[in-house]
Amino acid sequence: MKRTQNEKILQINFETLVVGIDIGKDTHYARAFDCRGIELSKLLRFSNTNQGYEALENWIQGIMKENGKAEAIVGFEPTGHYWFTLGDHLLRKRHRLGIVNPFHVKCTRELDDNSQTKNDKKDPKTIAMLVKDGRFRDVYIPEDVYQELREAVSERERLVEQLIGLSNQVIRWLDIRFPEFNEVFKDWSGEAAWLTLRHYPTPAKVVAAGASDIVSTWRNEMKKPSLKRAEKLVNLALESIGRTTGSKAAEAALQNLLTQYEMVMQQKQDIEKLMHELLIKVPNASKLVDIKGIGMVTAAVIVSEIGDISRFKDPRQIQKMAGLSLRENSSGKHKGKTTISKRGRKRLREGLFRAIITMLATNQEFRMLHQRNLGREKNPLNKMESIIALCGKLIRVIFAILTKGNGYDANRMVNDINRSMKAA
Repeated sequence: MKRTQNEKILQINFETLVVGIDIGKDTHYARAFDCRGIELSKLLRFSNTNQGYEALENWIQGIMKENGKAEAIVGFEPTGHYWFTLGDHLLRKRHRLGIVNPFHVKCTRELDDNSQTKNDKKDPKTIAMLVKDGRFRDVYIPEDVYQELREAVSERERLVEQLIGLSNQVIRWLDIRFPEFNEVFKDWSGEAAWLTLRHYPTPAKVVAAGASDIVSTWRNEMKKPSLKRAEKLVNLALESIGRTTGSKAAEAALQNLLTQYEMVMQQKQDIEKLMHELLIKVPNASKLVDIKGIGMVTAAVIVSEIGDISRFKDPRQIQKMAGLSLRENSSGKHKGKTTISKRGRKRLREGLFRAIITMLATNQEFRMLHQRNLGREKNPLNKMESIIALCGKLIRVIFAILTKGNGYDANRMVNDINRSMKAA
């Protein structure tokens, strides 16, 4: 996983063809160079189709044969999802891939002509030169269960966003049609509230039904329906300020929203079941849920973003990949504030952060570490700094579990904390 820039440069020799590709949605542009930066062919324009990919392969093979090259390394920017199919094709053809940082491309674009010009001919050369100089990172495309798990996590994230959107629409509907509803029910999606919205969505229908009928409806699905709550709902409905015009169409809209919400919720439960099945297939991953505060969903998110743990030699590599490595801002006598880089996998960083927030409420060991960070005599941390430090600690724990297969030992954590506090 980790290679220094020197090691990357040494991989590119006189037998290496360096190809830079500017990726687009429908059309890609490629240029080819040797290890000294001498261009070996004219610009290739090819389509994002099977025929275009074959044209690229024939072009690469022709240049390699003509110039005595034994291998090719192809560099590109990770432009959204457009590179996925091309990357898969290049890997099937056994070419090495290198991803360059779009920010690096932007910064070095003007080196050749001192111009802000950006075009399809200029960018492939800039990308190729960055690869030639070792300023790239190896491409990791998850395979088998890791790719399945990453797709499942992405789908769950999409469904959660849908549920949030639908929930906001229901809340908006209630604010307009039945604003007093929230005085009776804290959560509109709760069992009693859901049944009420399905059968008596408007104040007029609540009043017409009366408290006894509402309780009877609740009793069909609930063990102990509350008559007092039903009476309160009826009394509030009598004095409701909700809009009454257009009620038939409004009721139909609400029922559609509830049906959609029910369907998406079922889809979310199905995808979470699949996530659990996939997580079990990853070696030692199921042991992560033994850490108090980490549930199945959180474990699946973290494992899907990390991928195959064997590609890492040190947990600090994962910390950097998550964008949690520290960034200093100092110059001369100025000592700036040290912050995290935030350059890395956002979903992994968010998953770790949310896990720590939950663990501070439920996990005794990590809560003790947090208190120690806040109260130490030398260089005490503030709350956010401590949380970032605990994210690093959690990464080390996860790395040990996934690589060595050891179970999580809470007592050992506590003993280590006590020893370190006594030593301090």
